Amino acid sequence: MAFPNLSEIVTTTLRNRTGVLQDNVSRNNALLARLNKKGRIKTFSGGRTIVQELDYANNSTFAWYSGYQTLNINPSQVFTAAEFPIRQAALAISISGLEELQNSGEEAIIDLLESRVENGERTFMNGLANAIYGDGTVSGSIGGLQLLVAAAPSTGVVGGIDRSVWSFWQNISFSASGATSPNGGKGGVAANAANIISYMDTLWVQLIRGRDYPDLIVADNNMYKFYLQALQSIQRVGTESGAPDLAEAGFMSLKYMNADVVLDGGFQGISGDPLPFQTSSSTNSVGGAPASTMYFLNTNYIHWRPHAARNMVPLDPDRFSVNQDAMVRLIGWAGNMTLSNAFLQGIITT
Repeated sequence: MAFPNLSEIVTTTLRNRTGVLQDNVSRNNALLARLNKKGRIKTFSGGRTIVQELDYANNSTFAWYSGYQTLNINPSQVFTAAEFPIRQAALAISISGLEELQNSGEEAIIDLLESRVENGERTFMNGLANAIYGDGTVSGSIGGLQLLVAAAPSTGVVGGIDRSVWSFWQNISFSASGATSPNGGKGGVAANAANIISYMDTLWVQLIRGRDYPDLIVADNNMYKFYLQALQSIQRVGTESGAPDLAEAGFMSLKYMNADVVLDGGFQGISGDPLPFQTSSSTNSVGGAPASTMYFLNTNYIHWRPHAARNMVPLDPDRFSVNQDAMVRLIGWAGNMTLSNAFLQGIITT
């Protein structure tokens, strides 16, 4: 190798950018940006699983009494926990001996590496953004919103808890025109600009608990367009001023009640350039909310849990090929997205 310290150059270049990578990933997605703002991005240091504590029941000893009446002092079981598996993702940055020679000089090598790291950064962000809206069925992926805030909330196992058994672990689902949801309701007519606010109102009132309510509504192109057109028809103006954290991250938002309404659709890649785990026919290769879907999220109870030692960092040691003139460095991430309250989360689908 022309530069015996190439390993050091690669490592330094990657480590100098991993802090930027972590920040850019959180700013690349409206949900992650809000979780970061509210301190819901919290690392964990180890363990077999990621344990998320749940406050799921009232204290059963509350009672009115008079005088010497006996009080109930029995222990009340009000806490449990959900366990989420640790998921891992990695991306390789490589440089060959020929490329090293062609890009002679330390500065030239750093320029080449930075270009590849920037591409890897975008790819990593796209992969995580895709997974945030996933259902966890892609082998080894995190459980995203389609799992945590499901269109069919009375089925499936989330965090080790069977939703068909425990109703407290079911989110609220509203179907615009499909089958009647077991909890949430049915609109009877497909969502459009004329009825979207009525449907949002129906779901919203089911998600209020005192001062607890959704603070972020994420919509795909169709649902966002319906809401935007509904606002235009009554000459209401949306503003970014209500969501400085999202505005600073580059997201335009509308308002509904006290929640920010954000488009997470737009251009979502091309079928000819899918992420590696996607099929070649995928038309949603880099993420975004599922088609004709609107999530009502109370982000007090949604958590992004990366491992403290595996949060967009280069993995040691260097990988030198035994039969190639090349070096590979891996950038790694491990963790999951977790939920600590389901019944204050909602979804509208068609």
